Amino acid sequence: MSTSTQALRLKAALKTYPHTKALKAGELTDPAAQLVFEDVEPIHRAFAPMARRQLYDVSEMAIVTYLQAKAYGKPLVLLPAVVAARFQQGCIIYNARRGKLDVGGLAGKRVGVRAYTQTTGMWVRAILAQTYGVSLDQIEWVTIEGAHLEEYPDPPFVHRAEAGKQLVAMLRSGELDAAILGNDLPDEPGLEPLIRDAAAADRAWYASHHYVPINHVVVVRQDLADTHPQAVRAVYDLLCRGKASMAAQYAGKPDKLLFGYDALRGPLEETLAFCEQQQLLPRKLTVDEIFADSLAILGDAAR
Repeated sequence: MSTSTQALRLKAALKTYPHTKALKAGELTDPAAQLVFEDVEPIHRAFAPMARRQLYDVSEMAIVTYLQAKAYGKPLVLLPAVVAARFQQGCIIYNARRGKLDVGGLAGKRVGVRAYTQTTGMWVRAILAQTYGVSLDQIEWVTIEGAHLEEYPDPPFVHRAEAGKQLVAMLRSGELDAAILGNDLPDEPGLEPLIRDAAAADRAWYASHHYVPINHVVVVRQDLADTHPQAVRAVYDLLCRGKASMAAQYAGKPDKLLFGYDALRGPLEETLAFCEQQQLLPRKLTVDEIFADSLAILGDAAR
């Protein structure tokens, strides 16, 4: 029997990164699992169907979406694998053509974000509060979408913009004083980072926290973990091999791809604290509860 026949076919949604390119191209393989990739662009469109209906066997997922899914009892298992992370302080911008604004002037202002639960928004708010002493409840948060988890209600200080509104257009018109964007940051004269010298500010944050803010992790269906643990081990191993294939290119840079329970424990503990402070979770979660879902499957291989 051929390896392709033996391998369990798994429907998967992963963005093409340098560290996932070989995996998605079929250059990295494992006899226990064959990943069949769905074309999802942008990748965040996979998050809601995975969180709500477990549409894929294996999926990339924003960390806040996963934590909410776990808190609401969705049958998903986190693999200790970060596939996307970035420094966040350049992600909040304002319209300099309408006058100067800085972090000290945010009280009473209208700040837009795609959804209150968006992971980039969580990180920017956490940094504003922890690093710059901004009172988050003194800001009016304006969104254009709801949460990936239908059960989650936005807090009362969050308001939805009229249907059809877009953040950048609202920033241009003055309907918003600032906006948080991620991969869709505009390259437009006059739309400038709110935090001066964001790159230096990010370096200072990293020197204090010792990790890059986590954006996306990888999750699998609970029933897959229950019935085919060897396939889950294969998926994790493939992700590890993908990261290892880029070791030379990533050498000497902050590790944006945290893998393993030990590497993730501290960052996840802080991420959970930030989520609790921002009223993003319906119940308290612990790192041990999260890790317990996969620890018996991956064990020492993921230390």
